[in-house]
Amino acid sequence: MTDRLDEYRRKRDARRTPEPVPRTGPVATTTRRFVIQQHHARSLHWDVRLERDGVLVSFAVPRGLPRDQARNHLAKHTEDHPLEYLGFAGEIPAGEYGGGRMTIFDQGTYEADKWRDDEIGVTFHGDRTNGRYVFFQTDGPDWMVRRMDPSEPGWEPMPEAVAPMLTTPFTGLPPDDADWGYEMAWGGRRVLAYVSGGRLRLTDGGGTDVTRWFPEIRPIGPALAPMEAVLDGEIVAFAGPRPDPGLLARREAPKDAAAAKRAAERTPVQFLVYDLLWLEGHSTMELVRYAERRELLEGLALAGPHWQTPPFFAGGGGFALDAARAQGLPGVVAKRLDSPYLPGRASRLWRSIGV
Repeated sequence: MTDRLDEYRRKRDARRTPEPVPRTGPVATTTRRFVIQQHHARSLHWDVRLERDGVLVSFAVPRGLPRDQARNHLAKHTEDHPLEYLGFAGEIPAGEYGGGRMTIFDQGTYEADKWRDDEIGVTFHGDRTNGRYVFFQTDGPDWMVRRMDPSEPGWEPMPEAVAPMLTTPFTGLPPDDADWGYEMAWGGRRVLAYVSGGRLRLTDGGGTDVTRWFPEIRPIGPALAPMEAVLDGEIVAFAGPRPDPGLLARREAPKDAAAAKRAAERTPVQFLVYDLLWLEGHSTMELVRYAERRELLEGLALAGPHWQTPPFFAGGGGFALDAARAQGLPGVVAKRLDSPYLPGRASRLWRSIGV
């Protein structure tokens, strides 16, 4: 009889990997457990494993299970894994098959209402994953996965594009200083960041996709995974003691990966995030005020080698102007603490004030 774990063993060296590598064949079970592992391998993906006949039937899902019915996600059918993998988490050494860090994202039980060679229908009962999903084979060896249940109440799909809200030039600070928040005017390139399934998409103020212009920003996708969000901010090139917007203007879209790497080394940049427009299926633009959006944003604890959330000052416009002047910045942006986000509009609720 064929051992269903033969391919699993063939791909792994038990002397080098911490993964379980059982010497004996699987023993059939009747329980229906599952595990979803977040796998930071060569590219981030999620491994969905379903207990069936003594093994874990496995799928690698690059963007994770879809969270609404509007999209199908790719699911690569991989080799069966041993049941011991239900509790595995750890670092698979570089150079080994699947090298990278693996953590347990969710686990629980499932029910199967359909199990065919080309279609599997399951209902998950986990701590973070619940509801009915269908894995189905398309052309050749490819599979997809689709969520069959409606999304949670109030769920909104991530917007495809958002036009950034704009400021109105003003002279002098607002008289009602305590009602305003103040940010530095960095003079960088305005961008919107769409983070989903551990991937990043960047668009500039005109809606042009500029993701490949800034390869050093891409790791924010896996850093936030599995969280999904739309962020507003600026990409600033720091040359010496102050930002140099001219460097961004001169950076051109790289033609290939090598050119992108050279561009990153030539012009170090930071993504300064100062607003949160959509988070985990919920828009924050109209109903959530600026002060609350900043609180949510700071709760994400965005801090990486090329991204951060710079502080804002609630009240204290004079102090903010002094700080901008000391850093050689052009001024500050004043935003009313109770202001909504108005995509594509210039509003008196957001004011640019020069030093």
